[in-house]
Amino acid sequence: MIHQTQKNVIRVRIHKRIRHKLRGTAERPRLAVYRSVAHIYAQVIDDAGGTTLASASSVDKASKTNGGNVAAAKVIGKLLAERAQAKGIKQVVFDRGGYRYHGRVKALADAARAAGLEF
Repeated sequence: MIHQTQKNVIRVRIHKRIRHKLRGTAERPRLAVYRSVAHIYAQVIDDAGGTTLASASSVDKASKTNGGNVAAAKVIGKLLAERAQAKGIKQVVFDRGGYRYHGRVKALADAARAAGLEF
């Protein structure tokens, strides 16, 4: 019997491969995306210092979103860009977290770009 590999195991393996090449610094932190079935989360992380500089999610009260759909991802991307710019962050490295650059992940990235973050 052939065992089918779970999708999350594959995603984690891809994410580890991406993270091997990708590092966030104080000058150019990493914008990390996590996508669950019901919500979407994003953080701006300084890997050198090991700190989260800004974060936004569809669970936040300030986001006023209903779930983790594409519309919510756009709101989260814009909110995260505003919070990052308030802390003086203009450029980030985008970490898609092993997810395909499609749908909610792409909507979040496009909204963050439109709000002024540079990738």
